[in-house]
Amino acid sequence: MYAQQSIQDSLFLMLYGGVAMLAVVAGLYLWLRRSNAILPDITPPRALRRWTAAFFLMAALSHVWWYVLGVYWLTDDRLVRNIVAVTLDHVLLVPIVMAMLLRLLQNRRHRLWPWVLTQVPVLMLAAVGIARRDEFFGFDLTTYWQLAVMTVFVGYYIYALIKNGRWLRENYADLEHKEVWQSLVFAAALFIVYEVCFTNPGEMSREYLAQVETVAIIVFLLWRVEALQKLGVEEKQEIQTPPLTSPLDGRGVPADEASGERTADGAVKADAFPTLPRGGVAVRPGRGAGPAVTDPSDIGQQLAYFCEQPQLYLQYDLTLSQLAETIGTNREALGAWFTEQGDTYNAYIDRLRIDHFVRLYREAARAGRSFTVFALAHECGYRSYLGFYTAFRQRMGTSVTMWMRSEERAQ
Repeated sequence: MYAQQSIQDSLFLMLYGGVAMLAVVAGLYLWLRRSNAILPDITPPRALRRWTAAFFLMAALSHVWWYVLGVYWLTDDRLVRNIVAVTLDHVLLVPIVMAMLLRLLQNRRHRLWPWVLTQVPVLMLAAVGIARRDEFFGFDLTTYWQLAVMTVFVGYYIYALIKNGRWLRENYADLEHKEVWQSLVFAAALFIVYEVCFTNPGEMSREYLAQVETVAIIVFLLWRVEALQKLGVEEKQEIQTPPLTSPLDGRGVPADEASGERTADGAVKADAFPTLPRGGVAVRPGRGAGPAVTDPSDIGQQLAYFCEQPQLYLQYDLTLSQLAETIGTNREALGAWFTEQGDTYNAYIDRLRIDHFVRLYREAARAGRSFTVFALAHECGYRSYLGFYTAFRQRMGTSVTMWMRSEERAQ
């Protein structure tokens, strides 16, 4: 609300107030409700919900202080009014936006206080601008400083985003809605256009456009928060596996030669093997898990026996930590093994799933059964067609449609 005519435009004031109310409702929804209403099957990251709620509520307060300063206070001193309002936006909204973006990356603890400290010069410049009634200090220097801070932050965030993508591929088999590259490109575009429209000299067309873009940002962020599954390498979910007897004991010799006790179904008891600290190579296997792996060369055999044979890879959202516990080792050792093989956990699971899809497709085609591609993909552990399509193309080197056509010609 830079321009005086915006205060006199009743239609704009209705839009302005409506956007503020929408921000309040969205903020309270995220703050007070812990579970999702839009996508109830997804467990949301609580920190992201709270920071996004704080952003919505602060955006509503921004509408309030611009209106109050324009109508009830500093109405005759437009320079001071704008310096105060812009400074409040900078020191309150900018750090919250930074915190919200950092909370999208759930794999590390990102500190916010350095970015909060960067707003101290903004307050100092604003104070000088008001005291000297100088637009250069109140607006120009503040803008240059904020641009420099945001440039450094964007560079830091891109670096963190690359590390986040690597972390996801090393720990999670299902990446749909977990990666944030595409959504962040959209968000960055919205924020850039919003900033251009918001820092305008008073053109009403840009005032209207800023409000419309605020609505778009609120809707986008609501979707982003609702669609993002809470992640964590230490999450524990009970994995049901058949009561198989592993071909290896804790020393890497056949189980029938091991001296450990056996259960009623013939499996070697977990207590028969030594338990190493969780910081070491092996951990005590959990319920339904294989014997502890002390030799990294045994991991491939344990994967074949406890993941590939019982088709554990079909479980949706199976994590590296869960698989490691199932075969009797820890996440670090299993991740290191994949790295030594020139592989990743995500690629390993995708290969097994796509090969399973190929088998299901050929069986259904030979039997003449009707089916849909996504139904088969769902049986293979995929919950979105995009995730399946991407994995299939990486595995087979072609699209699903082209591959099926070649299969039909071969029959």
